[in-house]
Amino acid sequence: MINNFNLCPMCGEKNIQNIDNIKWFCPDCEFELFRNVASAVGIIIYDEDKNVLFEVRNKDPRKGFLAIPGGFANADETSEEAAKRECLEEIGVNIGDIEYLCSFPNTYPYKNVEYKTCDCFFTAKIDQKYRNINEYISKLHRQESEVCSFVAYSVKDEESIKEIPIAFVSTANALKKFINKNQ
Repeated sequence: MINNFNLCPMCGEKNIQNIDNIKWFCPDCEFELFRNVASAVGIIIYDEDKNVLFEVRNKDPRKGFLAIPGGFANADETSEEAAKRECLEEIGVNIGDIEYLCSFPNTYPYKNVEYKTCDCFFTAKIDQKYRNINEYISKLHRQESEVCSFVAYSVKDEESIKEIPIAFVSTANALKKFINKNQ
């Protein structure tokens, strides 16, 4: 992955320096650009038996692997608002109550740029009108550009997580927290 500038974006000189992978600095014009972390969210949607909704990703990175509903937070949006917006966009659901679970760092490689993120995870239990996660899945409307299909996996223990082809390490770590919290 390439995360360097060849020229200073402010003055155009070639002396731009990457300082400890924290910021770029130009000694010619004293321009500083900090490598801030992007905020991202995910929601673990589950049923009474700890079966969890997963999306089969329809785009890179990690196309074909499994993810939970989520994505990047927009400017001036809280993590909770981002999580609810992403659910509406990706699965067609105005999700009700969500509960904060945890956060983990993540790396999101996209088009030769490595984005560092802080992924905030939430949980939401399916509405009681659904008997189980598969009935819930049958009512979802997928965002075709993002989601190939929906699947459910049981996540009752850490061994079960290892069997799931999860797209991002941060999601696997959040699922482990989810299991430990609900035992």
